Amino acid sequence: MNDGRGDSPCIDVCRIDEKTGWCEGCLRTIDEIATWGALDPATRRDILDRLPERWNQVVGPVRESRR
Repeated sequence: MNDGRGDSPCIDVCRIDEKTGWCEGCLRTIDEIATWGALDPATRRDILDRLPERWNQVVGPVRESRR
């Protein structure tokens, strides 16, 4: 999403999972969310690059559907 927050992955589902410490919507930590606007682009990219692995840990790998 590009809403002036620096291409934030926020999807407006803002609940921190007590088990993982990640937001249930964007999978960032509360510290990553709180500092997002002040982070440099490289640090934001590093966080964004970690999100697929977090997704895999929470949901499992996304598989291609076979027809």
